[in-house]
Amino acid sequence: MRKDLLTSLLAVVVMTVFLGVVYPLAITGISQVAFPGNADGSKVSLDGRVVGSSLIGQEFKGRAYFHSRPSATEYSGNVTFFGNAAPNSVEAREEVREYMKAYLRLEKPFDKSLTSADVPVDAVTQSASGVDPHISEANARIQAHRIAAVRHLPLSQVEDLIAANTDGRFLGLLGEPGVNVLELNIALDKEAPLK
Repeated sequence: MRKDLLTSLLAVVVMTVFLGVVYPLAITGISQVAFPGNADGSKVSLDGRVVGSSLIGQEFKGRAYFHSRPSATEYSGNVTFFGNAAPNSVEAREEVREYMKAYLRLEKPFDKSLTSADVPVDAVTQSASGVDPHISEANARIQAHRIAAVRHLPLSQVEDLIAANTDGRFLGLLGEPGVNVLELNIALDKEAPLK
C-alpha cells in the first residue's frame, strides 16, 4: 500500500509540474514567437495608446459612431456570457423589444423608411459571448445614414468605409461577412475627425 501511495503522489507531482507549469509556459512561448499580436490580445493602438482589441467588442456612445451589438456583460472581456432564455421566453421577447425600440429611436430619424422588419437580428440580440466585435453589413448600412448625417459626409463615402472594414467569410466558406466596429470607427475618425 505504501508503494501505491508513493507512486500516486509522484504521479500527481509530475503531472502538476508538467501540465501546470511546463506545458503552459511552452505554449505561451510558442504563441509569443509565432503569433505575437494574437497572443497579446490583438490590441489595437492609435497614436501610441491602446484603444481596444479587434477580438472584443466595446461600447460606443453618441450618434457620431457605429454601435456594437447589445451585450449582457457591458462588453467585459473577462465575464462573457449570454442570456440563456428560450426563444419563447417572455423575458427574452421583452429584451428584444426594448433593444428594437432603442435601435429605431436612434436610426429612424435618419432613415424615415426604416421599419422593425428591416432591422437585422444582430442589432437587437446579443452574441453568444456578449463581446462580439462585429456587426452585420446590413446593420452597418442602416447606421451609415446616421453617421453620414451627423458627420456631414456623403452616404457613399461612409458605405466605402464599411466595405473597407468588412471581414469576409473564414476560408471563403464559413460564417458570414462582418464589420469590425472598432476598426470601422477608427477609420471613420481618420476620414472625418470630430470637431
